[in-house]
Amino acid sequence: MNLLASHPGKTGAGELVPSRYALRVGEIDVLVVSDGVLPLPTETMSTNADPAERSAWLKDMFLPQDAFDWALNVIVVRSGEQTILVDAGLGGQFPDFPRAGQFAQRLEAAGIDLAAVTDVVLTHMHMDHVGGLLGDEVKSRLRPDLRIHVAAAEVDFWASPDFSHTEMPSPVPDVLRSTAKQFLDEYHNKLQTFEEEYEVAPGVVAQRTGGHTPGHSVVRVTSGGDRLTFAGDALFPVAFDHPDWHNGFEHDPDEAVRVRVRLLREAAATGELLVATHMPFPSVGRVAVNGDRFRWVAAFWDY
Repeated sequence: MNLLASHPGKTGAGELVPSRYALRVGEIDVLVVSDGVLPLPTETMSTNADPAERSAWLKDMFLPQDAFDWALNVIVVRSGEQTILVDAGLGGQFPDFPRAGQFAQRLEAAGIDLAAVTDVVLTHMHMDHVGGLLGDEVKSRLRPDLRIHVAAAEVDFWASPDFSHTEMPSPVPDVLRSTAKQFLDEYHNKLQTFEEEYEVAPGVVAQRTGGHTPGHSVVRVTSGGDRLTFAGDALFPVAFDHPDWHNGFEHDPDEAVRVRVRLLREAAATGELLVATHMPFPSVGRVAVNGDRFRWVAAFWDY
């Protein structure tokens, strides 16, 4: 399978714009796939911010004041004989979010058979990262020897999750808890846990950062001198101007800030590509230092 040659020029049924973007990192193919968008209150992305500052930032970004569409991105990585799915989106079992849960049909539209996926890496076990694996239309197509890689600290946390430092909308904690439990019940025999770092395939390394959740991880893709980091939920659109703003889903907000700043400084120093779950699709860009803040430099589309 060549990800770069998957059905060029075709989009899914009823789609007005492409929802996948292919690039190469050295000799490794990477495909960014949009799982759709998830509308959330704007307060969720800045729980410790002054409301006036938040309002000003939203105005400067030409964004609405009340609700913000969180992009949902996953990636597919091809290294050697392995095809690796990083995160799985929300899934179609949440009718209140009809614009999310699209990754399975979008993979199919890209010519990627779920049965070809050898490995899944989970940045963490929030419902918008594991939910896509729970639908019958996905479970029935996965190979029996599928390997699912996740930090051991993440699995341990969800055995008895503590939400005391989060500030999520009221129904969300119960849904997060039940979705994680369902995922562990369904896939416990396929889990391969790691402590701090694990090479999933040549040039593809999962690395635990913590912060957002205790086992939150990023995925590093390195080949031929090129480098890309899938940052999961360590970064959000507001993070470049206000890396110190807390996200309501962060289980250790102070540590999440430290992780975020460290990743941004590292990316600015290396010039590597970044992709993140909740950056606007295709979420491919670089980071520059902008005084005491950072600046997102979106990559030019190559087509």
